[in-house]
Amino acid sequence: MIPASEYRRERWRNGLGWTREIHAHVPLGSQGWDWRLSIAEIEQDAPFSAFPGIERELVLLSGEGLRLRFDDGESHLLQPPHGRLRFAGERVVTGELVDGPTQDFNLMWRRSVCEAELHHRPLVGPMVFFTEPGTTWALHLIAGAARFDTASELPELQTGDTALLSEPSRKRFLLDGGGELLAIRIASLPSS
Repeated sequence: MIPASEYRRERWRNGLGWTREIHAHVPLGSQGWDWRLSIAEIEQDAPFSAFPGIERELVLLSGEGLRLRFDDGESHLLQPPHGRLRFAGERVVTGELVDGPTQDFNLMWRRSVCEAELHHRPLVGPMVFFTEPGTTWALHLIAGAARFDTASELPELQTGDTALLSEPSRKRFLLDGGGELLAIRIASLPSS
């Protein structure tokens, strides 16, 4: 479990904003991450950093909205409560604030080595997650509180916390509570 208080705050690659890194998965012997979770703090209109070879999904967590304006003419508005968009990291895009700062959940993954699915779900009672070899579940609690069954020995999640579920064999995790959740499944692609 990664408490929100332990997220590492750092400058964007282009220096025009801040992000709080939740987790970057760096395989042994690798020079960079295969996937990364963070929260972007957007305080002004600014171009996003380019990430060639990376897929991204952005989810509005707080604020009045963020317009993503791409250089090919496409425009997409992330509206409250949790507007989202998936796009290629190579695309040139500028974030334009609708009315004041926003915080945005940022999922990025290297498309040549893994695939990712992001689900926004209400948490109203128990939810079951199964891990398998080569698969990780990242559970980010947007709001509320939740706890895992005692067998998992994981601490309780509070608003803003993230749990990473990854096991060498198939395992069942039961999460119970109330609130809202981002559930992200990341799976390694078979090696060719």
